[in-house]
Amino acid sequence: MTSKQLVADTLEFCHTGRVPRQMWVLNWAKLNYPQQLAAISGEFPDDIVSPPVLCREASKVKRGNKFAAGSYTDEWGCTFLNVQNGIAGEMKEPQVCGEEWEDWENVHIPDENLTLDVEEINRFCRQNRDKYLLSGCFPRPFERLQFIRGTENLYMDLMFPPDAMISFMKKMHEHYCNELEIWAKTDVDGLQIMDDWGAQNNLLINPSIWRELFKPMYKEYAQIAHRHGKKLFMHSDGNILKIIPDLIEIGVDALNSQIFCMGVENLKPFKGKITFWGEIDRQNILPSPHIGMTRQAVDEIYGALYSKGGCIAQCEFGPGARPENVYEVFHRWNERSG
Repeated sequence: MTSKQLVADTLEFCHTGRVPRQMWVLNWAKLNYPQQLAAISGEFPDDIVSPPVLCREASKVKRGNKFAAGSYTDEWGCTFLNVQNGIAGEMKEPQVCGEEWEDWENVHIPDENLTLDVEEINRFCRQNRDKYLLSGCFPRPFERLQFIRGTENLYMDLMFPPDAMISFMKKMHEHYCNELEIWAKTDVDGLQIMDDWGAQNNLLINPSIWRELFKPMYKEYAQIAHRHGKKLFMHSDGNILKIIPDLIEIGVDALNSQIFCMGVENLKPFKGKITFWGEIDRQNILPSPHIGMTRQAVDEIYGALYSKGGCIAQCEFGPGARPENVYEVFHRWNERSG
């Protein structure tokens, strides 16, 4: 059975055979554990891959290296400061400083991203036709607002949204919809979106505000995907337990979230309703010297959330993770389902 079929069956809850897998590799792992990373990737190749983002027009504002020490400016003109090689930096200087967002029109909307080289993307898809293919774009409206406005300022704005902020949000959302529409017309199997919505114990904002301002955006992203016969995959860190029913309702097919932050038992009601696209605890388990914790974590997820599918063996090889634990994640999933 091909990787594509393994993932497709998992999403439809008609899965047999081993659980499909995907390792997220941060540059930190490439710098610190190149040999171990090559060995893990060689024994457990990814079932899910993404084409490179190839556009006919280069970014007008992008500068620097995202994962190198120093400053980096992304395609929206947001500048990040990075103090360590291998890890993405933090935004320090917001672009929008006025209390009423009157300067929002200075933000660069990256229309260059809409010049996607569809022919080259489809060529990659043909060359990797046995893999499950996800889009290379990641609409992230909440995080983008933070990058542009600054997190503290944005939290204040969300209580009483200025009219100009709502105008910018509409412009930003329109851009993301256009980007997803273009990717949906390629030969990929699924589209991706992301936003980190959770703190350690709860949602970062009141769920009612989330449902009013952001849920409609995600619903439209899901509609774009499904209208073109694609699945929608979403990533969100932190404790997002309160909005998982909403994500299921609007049609998110696979969710990458911090399962152990929310509690595996608390996710049981969603078994068979959404695919849990990982992950294994990055805070306590992957950095642990006790490899038995890794095996136990996989067993917990499989026992609580697997339902003829509904689970993808995903983990992140990033700061603090021990190579032996990352290896054991995929080894144990194979033992449970192979």
